[in-house]
Amino acid sequence: MDDAARERYSRQILFAGLGEEGQRRLMASRAAVVGCGALGSFHAGALARAGVGRLTLIDRDYVESSNLQRQWLYTEADAAESLPKAVAAARRIGEINAMVAVKAEVADLTPANIDDLLGGVDIILDGTDNFEARYLMNDFAVKHGIPWIYGAAVGSYGLAMPIVPGETCCLKCVYPEPPSGAQPTCETAGVLNTVTAVIASWQVSLAYRILAGQTAEVARTITTMDVWTGAIRQIAQPQRQPDCPACGLRQFDHLEGKRRAPISLCGRNAVQIHERARPLDLAGLEARLNRLGAVRRNEFALRFFLPPHEMTIFPDGRAIIKGTTDIGLARSLYARYVGN
Repeated sequence: MDDAARERYSRQILFAGLGEEGQRRLMASRAAVVGCGALGSFHAGALARAGVGRLTLIDRDYVESSNLQRQWLYTEADAAESLPKAVAAARRIGEINAMVAVKAEVADLTPANIDDLLGGVDIILDGTDNFEARYLMNDFAVKHGIPWIYGAAVGSYGLAMPIVPGETCCLKCVYPEPPSGAQPTCETAGVLNTVTAVIASWQVSLAYRILAGQTAEVARTITTMDVWTGAIRQIAQPQRQPDCPACGLRQFDHLEGKRRAPISLCGRNAVQIHERARPLDLAGLEARLNRLGAVRRNEFALRFFLPPHEMTIFPDGRAIIKGTTDIGLARSLYARYVGN
């Protein structure tokens, strides 16, 4: 560790739980943040400030003004430009800590790309908003023995849990199936920025212990917090289940698919279309769509405004259709304006 790093991280080094050896380990580690929204943007900023050596930031979405209330790395300029969240986060981290190597991946995490995006990381932090992505991460992490930190928050309530393959239960042990029935989302129940910050802080704190080589000391608990009532609870994680499809039987069903079907985005009046990879010429698409409605394009995506709908189309063929949760309608709009 050189003098510049020793000075920059001096307050962490002074902390007895970490010390200089722990800081060296952080600087030599690689972390992935999946989902750069309210939780993930905090993860990315905190990990960068702490000196985690290499960060991979993965997000499929772009910055909107409604994000700014709770998504810590973004600005009004990012929203006005409709920057992809991973790109905006990486740019901000470059301003925060030039010692950190950061890679932005504007992508939807799928079975087809997960090896490329998460291969070789030391830890995965969950900043997603849906169980489909979490089950996929869980399968990958269990298969490859990579620790990951589950987290979720809505309203004033949130929870987090460390998953250490081979040592703790996995997500499938706790949730064999996704929660059933209508679930609250940020769009229906709102969310306080303090709960996303406190849950994300706890996730990152768990990650520090693991990256510093103290995995055995990580509390095997599910931690829940309500920042409005002040209730905090920690309960012991259940035991690993011998018949768990993932960590017990090592059947990784979520890794078998090649592409995701269209999905309604949690907390958003929107549907994501990403049924197959199909490189698109966004400049050519802009020329075609300009005759039909307002179009804005940057190097990362094209936005097509056709009230009451709005389409954000990415170079790999993925699209987010805003203004509906009807998958059939979203497919129809995609076929009409982008093509089959």
